[in-house]
Amino acid sequence: MTNSSALLRFLIELRKRLISALVVLSLVFVVLSYFSNDLYTLLALPLLKHLPHGQGLIATNVVAPFFVPFQLTFVVSLFLVMPFLLYQLWAFIAPALYQHERRLLWPLLFVSTLLFYAGVAFAYFVIFPLVFGYLAHSAPRGVNFSPDISQYLDFTLQLFFIFGVIFEVPIVTIVLIWTGITTRENLTKMRSYVIVGAFVAGMLFAPPDVLSQTLLAVPLWLLFEAGLFFSRFFEKAREAEKEGL
Repeated sequence: MTNSSALLRFLIELRKRLISALVVLSLVFVVLSYFSNDLYTLLALPLLKHLPHGQGLIATNVVAPFFVPFQLTFVVSLFLVMPFLLYQLWAFIAPALYQHERRLLWPLLFVSTLLFYAGVAFAYFVIFPLVFGYLAHSAPRGVNFSPDISQYLDFTLQLFFIFGVIFEVPIVTIVLIWTGITTRENLTKMRSYVIVGAFVAGMLFAPPDVLSQTLLAVPLWLLFEAGLFFSRFFEKAREAEKEGL
């Protein structure tokens, strides 16, 4: 009977958190729907700046001009309410954690959110101008570079996600050390491989010129170094936990 009551409370609490998250997400989506076309224009701005005067994106699907901006609006709404969604997740799982786990996990959750936002901003303000500037000026003579609005949305969202995840490198580094999977000393020895990997990522995601690739590789390397630096504090906390302090 006790187990049944605990399960019922668990389900009720989960239902409450999910309803709160869906209500807030729906409200933000409804408000932003009025600005759906403006949001898409803002997303397309890094590309439009490099297109010839009077030329823009195209729509090869009849309903794309209506549905694509709303798809973007939903993604933006999810992006904006993510802190609230993460708080609901935290409030749901926090009672099951030990005090020291709550003390260390909450900063990681908060910082990981900020880093994901930073990765998205880096993609929009740094990577997009480089990539679209290069693509727009590398089209063969006689070819009009006018991407489809659906494909452009898919491409930009993929880049947002990739760079949002890439900017989580410090969190991954800290978690690896905090959980004891590896040590800071071992990761320090791998610094040269990380630098090479950062420049390989620069070759994959940046235009084929040294400046653009460096602008991507150096921040990735610095993110790794930041993870090493801040991991020492979590490493000390882990050692203190083992000693029972």
